Amino acid sequence: MSTTAGGVHSPYDSPTGQFPRVAMTKEIPAMASVASGDKPGETPGPNAPGGAGGDPSTYTYASIPPAGTQPSGALRRRNGDGRRGTLDLGLFILRLVVGGTFLYHGLQKLTGWFDGPGLDGTKDMMEKGGWDHPSVAAALVTAGEVGGGVLLILGLATPLAAGAVLAVILDAWMFKQGMVPDFQYATGETAVEIDTILAGAAIAIIFTGPGRWALDRGRGWATRPGTGSFVVLILAFAAAIFTYWYLQDGNPLVGIGPFE
Repeated sequence: MSTTAGGVHSPYDSPTGQFPRVAMTKEIPAMASVASGDKPGETPGPNAPGGAGGDPSTYTYASIPPAGTQPSGALRRRNGDGRRGTLDLGLFILRLVVGGTFLYHGLQKLTGWFDGPGLDGTKDMMEKGGWDHPSVAAALVTAGEVGGGVLLILGLATPLAAGAVLAVILDAWMFKQGMVPDFQYATGETAVEIDTILAGAAIAIIFTGPGRWALDRGRGWATRPGTGSFVVLILAFAAAIFTYWYLQDGNPLVGIGPFE
């Protein structure tokens, strides 16, 4: 580098070795003040560009803001930051347990495996339980358990799968609760404790997504589900309530609090 009367020259500023002069205009007086060490509002000092001893066309490196060294949170998300710990493994295990439970009961109804009733037995069971159109009721519960269970295990169309099994278990919850007055959480054959746990697990999957250990891993709902989760939840409750009202025509809340 060399110094002349015209200011500082650097051979790196241009191929010809000439320093490019950048005029300090009225739009950047604050930058000139910072370069000379003056406070804002004061008269520029003798070393400031344009001051008593300065050159108004001299470039000041002090006016260049330092570059950031850390990417923002939004940039990390766009770059696919994979710091999720064991979250995806935990969601995979949750899906296996919940989906496997529904698939187990669905195969009992569909094929008669695991000492199940099969389709004919399921139809008879629905008829004895007071369900109108028992064939339709048996088909709905079997499809919800088998289809929803398989999709949950695979992590495919996960919001719809979780919504389907949620609607099925809500109907089972209402059927057991409506058989006997008073709250039947953990008493006798009509206890709804397990049904409540399965319903809560299905709701959790709706809000968390399946995680990255799933066929849905490329979908937005796999790791960052949003308002669509609330839509699925509302539709699942609506489907369960409508099905119970249409096929069972009863009040599952009889004897609970004000529901006498």
